Amino acid sequence: MQKCPLCSSQDLKDFPGDARRSYFRCQACALIFVDRRSLLSAEDEKARYELHQNNPQDTGYRAFLARLADPLVERLGVSPLEGLDFGCGPGPTLSVMMEEMGYCMAKYDPFFFPDTAVLDKQYDFVTCTEAFEHFYFPGREWKRLVGLVKPGGWLGIMTKLVTEERSFSDWYYAGDPTHVCFFSREAFRFLAESDGLHASFIGDSVILLQRDS
Repeated sequence: MQKCPLCSSQDLKDFPGDARRSYFRCQACALIFVDRRSLLSAEDEKARYELHQNNPQDTGYRAFLARLADPLVERLGVSPLEGLDFGCGPGPTLSVMMEEMGYCMAKYDPFFFPDTAVLDKQYDFVTCTEAFEHFYFPGREWKRLVGLVKPGGWLGIMTKLVTEERSFSDWYYAGDPTHVCFFSREAFRFLAESDGLHASFIGDSVILLQRDS
């Protein structure tokens, strides 16, 4: 029997997604996720990511990332702080933007920047943009990310949230074969309450979570 990859519950229900893949919805944490039999191999997954053309010179991409960076900086203040961009992809950009604002940044990506040494310390803040929907084991990655944040620090996440107004069957976000987990506000509230964080939602894609001090 399949378990929820986020909270390990077996209380799952079929979710009416689309004709391409089968989906489940966890009744415990509200995560919607793809049947494991539909997951891509690591090689195929990486090949898809290598098609991404993101780079720090792309003003449109910078504006997109600013939807997380700007409200995060408002909460961080201007004192010297250390951050980690987790899942930065082949063209790290958010880390560059934060460095331009005076923050000291490390970066990690399992495919493109796989130096795990940066995961051996804690940071004042950790960012994870457009990566949560790709996690095959989101429960494991969530625990790792929370552990990387110092007490009182911030975790900034960007991923499109499932909403009641959005039709899942023709949603472009679900059409990407590398997108395998879909979160709602309910799912992030479940995670925050489970691990002592306080969640703030900005629009339908930015979640800022602060660890208890």
